[in-house]
Amino acid sequence: MGLPVRKHGGVEAKKPEFIDGESARAARTAMPSDRMVRALAETFGTLSDPTRVRIISALAGQELCVFDLARLLGLSGSAISHQLRLLRGQRLVKYRKEGKIAFYSLDDDHIRNLMEECIKHVTVE
Repeated sequence: MGLPVRKHGGVEAKKPEFIDGESARAARTAMPSDRMVRALAETFGTLSDPTRVRIISALAGQELCVFDLARLLGLSGSAISHQLRLLRGQRLVKYRKEGKIAFYSLDDDHIRNLMEECIKHVTVE
């Protein structure tokens, strides 16, 4: 519901652009670019899957190989590899090879911090 339109002499008065124009302009200035908004939405979309959240959580403290992640989460190696590929695509995880084994870890501390903040958010009553 918008503001009521007042009539003055039978003519509708123009609605103000904002109630608090200064705050609205400050909010507009602080908003990220459309490109950044899309990137953020893609990142949060990637993190919206419970399996990927479990993988991120498992990697928060140490690096793990696909085999160990699969065993830990009770999934097949191919299912874990698929999820890791999506996480790599968003630069949430990275890997290093040791012979034929790939060890995965979080891409950087920002990912760990993001998870910690999200956990705090959902556990606060």
